[in-house]
Amino acid sequence: MPATDYRGSSTLFSNFGRSILSFHRDQVHSMESSTHEAKSQELELEAFQRQVAERFHDLSAAGPGELLSLSWIRKLLDVFVCTQEEFRMILCNNKEYLNRAPMDRLISEFFERSVKALDVCNAIRDGIEQIRQWHKQLEIVLCALGNNRSLGEGQFRRAKKALIDLAIGMLDEKGGSNSVLAHRNRSFGRNNVHKDPRSLGHFRSLSWSVSRSWSAARQLQAIGNNLTAPRNNEVLATNGLAVAVFTMNSVLLFVMWALVAAIPCQDRGLQTHIYIPRQFVWAVPILSLHEKILEESKKRDRRNACGLLREIRRIEMCARYINELTYSVQFPLTMEKEGEVRQRVEELREVFEAVKDGLDPLELQVREVFHRIVRSRTEGLDSFGRGNHPE
Repeated sequence: MPATDYRGSSTLFSNFGRSILSFHRDQVHSMESSTHEAKSQELELEAFQRQVAERFHDLSAAGPGELLSLSWIRKLLDVFVCTQEEFRMILCNNKEYLNRAPMDRLISEFFERSVKALDVCNAIRDGIEQIRQWHKQLEIVLCALGNNRSLGEGQFRRAKKALIDLAIGMLDEKGGSNSVLAHRNRSFGRNNVHKDPRSLGHFRSLSWSVSRSWSAARQLQAIGNNLTAPRNNEVLATNGLAVAVFTMNSVLLFVMWALVAAIPCQDRGLQTHIYIPRQFVWAVPILSLHEKILEESKKRDRRNACGLLREIRRIEMCARYINELTYSVQFPLTMEKEGEVRQRVEELREVFEAVKDGLDPLELQVREVFHRIVRSRTEGLDSFGRGNHPE
């Protein structure tokens, strides 16, 4: 602007002074806003760490009769869904960091682990279906021996056959043989996925069924490969977001490992190493749970178990007791022997009802975990600007 446009030095100074003050004021507001955003992000990340710690502390406080039960596994999946949703919100609130190094690499690796977790979910679904088949055999035993009529040879023969079928099914799982159920080409919401071409682009390379050569142990190992705590420079470069990614990776690995430990599936070895530095507030409860589950798997009567789920153990025990009774009884039954049989049948009825009440809700939760992982990855790839490009 030419000098002739100004009306004297006082006017020039006045305008200049106001511009300086205005600039300083804007700068202060900008700094305050930036400081406020940084503080808000810091509080959000701290809250995330604290909530993960509290949830896993509650899970680790379970008594020996509750750990690895259907109700406990459902609580574990609730924890995963809540944690995953909070992590998703953190990513949504910090999209500007996702395309910057090293955050782009860390998020990309997390999404790759998530894809591997989808196959674990499918394998667990097959395992749940296998338990459902055992449940049907229990129902036959209860129908044969659980009525109020006097017990005769025909009822015991029917119960024996169902118990033999149950034992064969459970032995097949212990031996690691591949059942027909494990190979059916089926997955969660398969038809729904075909309605979204973009989802197909994201998951073009993903197998929607568990193949005959698939191994739960190898899949867990792949999820845990190169999973290390972020270095200081990565934490600084991402404003702490690297810690949130490591937290979510660790939760994903542990939850998938615990599912494989509990539910029958192919090659469910538990040798996957889970290493978490103890400076993380949530490390102690997760490592404590990992140790408890490993101890359970090493017990003499659990070493070759087809799954550490508490209800599977109860099915095995009840079936064995009743099976022993069916081979030792003589007809006509004495009142004492009939009373013993009915007592064992009532114990079997208890586990039958527990499985009946817990299995369907568990399957729905595993399905929900599957779909949450899919949606989270889709949103994440969109944030990277690759939403319309198949991998």
